[in-house]
Amino acid sequence: MVKTTIRAVGLTKAYGSGDARVLALDDVDVEFEPGFTAIMGPSGSGKSTLMHCVAGLDRPDAGRIWLGDTEFTGLKDDALTALRRDRIGFVFQAFNLLPTLTARENITLPFDLAGRRPDPAAVRSVVDVVRLGDRLDHRPSQLSGGQQQRVAVARALVTRPDVVFADEPTGALDSAASAELLGFLRGSVDELGQTVVMVTHDPAAAAYADRVLHLADGAIVTSSC
Repeated sequence: MVKTTIRAVGLTKAYGSGDARVLALDDVDVEFEPGFTAIMGPSGSGKSTLMHCVAGLDRPDAGRIWLGDTEFTGLKDDALTALRRDRIGFVFQAFNLLPTLTARENITLPFDLAGRRPDPAAVRSVVDVVRLGDRLDHRPSQLSGGQQQRVAVARALVTRPDVVFADEPTGALDSAASAELLGFLRGSVDELGQTVVMVTHDPAAAAYADRVLHLADGAIVTSSC
């Protein structure tokens, strides 16, 4: 039996009030199991809001969310920050690399923030997955956009998080770099047993996933494998 990584029940989120109120999530139930899930939908469908809520980056107005057996909906800010740091990885369209650090130092940054020594085996495994072995001593300004995004992917994977969330990760990349990055995310699922949840507007990117959720008006309207 496959164990669910993330489960959410009754997620509701609205922005604004009165006539300007927008219902971004409308009583959504969803589960993410190990594998690669893509979330798609038109602008304003709620796809990014769903990801931000289940990733602990935003709080829903109603509903409950579990990461494994841990419900984190009501956690205080410090506890939620620790949970995100220790058990969730993030890849965003903006690479969010520190310019003064080398690629290696950017990859191991999560260990530094947690006050732990980097795990050499974990670093080697993610560097192998994203094929960055010859660029580890370079700073971000010395790397191409695709290479910078690969560093961001390695940083998200290096602590072996329960789940990695990717928000439009190919939006700033050309088609060749996009295909390469998506291949690396696919490899993290196939080679490392990772759970990946990706928000995208691109059907070609979604084709790398095992399952695609389509949102409209704050609700999941289809789920296809």
